[in-house]
Amino acid sequence: MSPADDPDLARALPVLAAVREAAPLVHCLTATVSMQLVADGLLAAGARPMMTETVVEAPVVTTVADALLINLGTLSTDAMDGIPATVAVAREQQRPWVLDPTAIGIAPVRTPLARRLIEQRPTAVRGNASEILALVGEAGGGRGADSTAAAESAAGAAAEVARLTGGAVAVSDAVDLVLDASREARLARGSALLPRVTGTGCLLGALTAACTAVWEDPFEAALAATTWMALAGERAASRATGPGSFRMHLLDALDEIGRRP
Repeated sequence: MSPADDPDLARALPVLAAVREAAPLVHCLTATVSMQLVADGLLAAGARPMMTETVVEAPVVTTVADALLINLGTLSTDAMDGIPATVAVAREQQRPWVLDPTAIGIAPVRTPLARRLIEQRPTAVRGNASEILALVGEAGGGRGADSTAAAESAAGAAAEVARLTGGAVAVSDAVDLVLDASREARLARGSALLPRVTGTGCLLGALTAACTAVWEDPFEAALAATTWMALAGERAASRATGPGSFRMHLLDALDEIGRRP
């Protein structure tokens, strides 16, 4: 489908083109189980990944990155120490950064850490409804990285996060919600196979970071990243026979979306 036939793609296309032209370097402190998909997905999209989490190296590495992703997935002791210092450097260097508060809620370490990080005003926050609710202290009912709440139920919490950060918030669901302090958009796209592959949410966080690196408006950057992943999921699902082949086709689709029908 061409951009002329797809208004969602048409809106996102300038951001996608900017990512491919600039090839931004994204420093990802992300879940161990998703590192390969995140790295491969960024490369397929036209960006470049870099990954280190220790307090000795991560802040230094961030000085040469174009954007930073903080994902709280498989939170290690090294990451727990390295994340606050790395975020501080990103802010000092005026680098955009994205918070993905994976699996917060009842987790006794990552939950308070995520709430402290909100005070550091991330450029964008990306999570499921349960995680966004938990960020503002509401009961989200999540189970691990899975949400038991719909995006609409987290609309008020997402608006509160946007008010606190001054940035964009993207809530992933069957109908995605993206908003900032004054705008909101809903996207009923994607595939049911996306949540059946480990790391697709982490990859969306990384894509969001790549888009914020090249686009000044965090809302449009977050919406473009959400659209990119959703359309790639649709294309991959049309070719796949199950989750395994879907993962392979997803990487191809991230490369193709906006380049060719």
